[in-house]
Amino acid sequence: MHEPWHRPMTARDSTERHRTATPLELFFDLCFVVAVGRVAGELHHSLSAGHVTAAVLSFLAVFFATWWAWMAFTWFASAYDTDDVPYRVTVLVTITGALVLAAGVHRAFEEHDFSLCVLGYTIIRLALISLWLRVAHSHPEGRVTAHRFAGGLTLVQALWIGWLALPTPWQMPLFPVIALLDVALPVWAERAHPTPWHPHHIAERYGLFTIIVLGESVLAATTATRTAVDAHRTGPELLGVAAGGLLTVFAMWWLYFAKPAERFLVSTRAGFLWGYGHYLVFGAAAAVGAGIAVNLDFVTHHSSLAHPAAAAAVTVPVAVYVLALWLLHLRPHHVGRGHALLFPTAALLVLAATATPAPVLLTGVTLAALVAAGTALAR
Repeated sequence: MHEPWHRPMTARDSTERHRTATPLELFFDLCFVVAVGRVAGELHHSLSAGHVTAAVLSFLAVFFATWWAWMAFTWFASAYDTDDVPYRVTVLVTITGALVLAAGVHRAFEEHDFSLCVLGYTIIRLALISLWLRVAHSHPEGRVTAHRFAGGLTLVQALWIGWLALPTPWQMPLFPVIALLDVALPVWAERAHPTPWHPHHIAERYGLFTIIVLGESVLAATTATRTAVDAHRTGPELLGVAAGGLLTVFAMWWLYFAKPAERFLVSTRAGFLWGYGHYLVFGAAAAVGAGIAVNLDFVTHHSSLAHPAAAAAVTVPVAVYVLALWLLHLRPHHVGRGHALLFPTAALLVLAATATPAPVLLTGVTLAALVAAGTALAR
C-alpha cells in the first residue's frame, strides 16, 4: 500500500517508544554542517592573518545564524514531523537556505558583507513559517502557539533584512538586540501551549550534531597537518600539535556522551536551558578545529599571531566547552562534589596551558586526564 502524499500536521506523541532520528534528519544535519565547516575554516584563516577581533565577531554572528536555524527546525521536527511529501520538500528548501548561508560565509568574514547569509537565513525561515502555518491549520490545540511562531518569525526576519541596510558601524552593536528577540520568540510562543517535543529524540539529535561538528574539527586538523607534511615541515612541535589535537577532540567526544541527557529533559524550562546552552557547546567545538589549524600554522611559521594568541585559539574554546558540559550535562545529574569540581579545575588548567610552550599537547593531556578521572569516579 502506498503512503499518502499529504497528512494532517498533528502533534507527535512525546512518549513514543524507540523514537530515533530519521534519514531525512541525518541528511539535514550533514548539509548544515557544510555551513559549520565554512565558518570554522574562515575563522582559522582570519585568525592566522592576525584579524582577531573581526574574526571572533564574524564567527559569533554567522555561527549564531547557523545554530539557531538548525535548532529551530530540530525542535519543530521533534513535535510535528509528518514525513509526507510537502514536509520533505520543505526540509529540502531549508537545506537549500543553509547552503546559501554557507556560500556567504567568506564575504561575511572578508568584506563584512552579510547579504548572502541573510538571504540563506530568510529562505530557512520562510520554510519554517510555512510549516507553522500547516500546524495552525491541522492542530487546534497548538493553533495559538503556531500563529505566534509564524507571526513572530515574520517580524524578526523583517528586522534582519532591515539590519542589512544599516551602516556597517551600527550592525554589530545592534546584532545582539535582534538576536535576543529571535531567541526569545520560542519562550513567548510556547507559553500559549507547549509543543510536544520528544526528550530522547532531542537528545539524540543534539548528540549526532555534536559528533558531526567534532568531525569537522578532526578534518580541519588533518588537512592542516597534511599541508605541513607535504611542505616537508615536520618536527616535534608539529607532532605535538597533531597529537594534542587528536587527544582533545577524542576527549571532547567522550565527555559529551558520558551522561545521558534525556533523563533530565522533563520540562519546557529544562529544554530551553539545555537547548540554548548548546550554542556554547557547538560553537566551541567548531572553534577548536580552527584553533588547532591556527597552531599548526604557528609552528610552521605561517601565522601572524604571537604565541599567546595562537595558543588561546585552542585553550579558550576548549575551556568554554568543558564548562558548558559541566553546566548542561553534569550538574543536572546531581553527581558528587568531587566529581563536579573536576570540570572547572580542568578548564582552569587548560587556560593555564596558554602560557606554556606546548599548549595544544597539554590541553589534550588535561582532557584525557579528565576523562580518566571521571571514568574512575563513575565506577
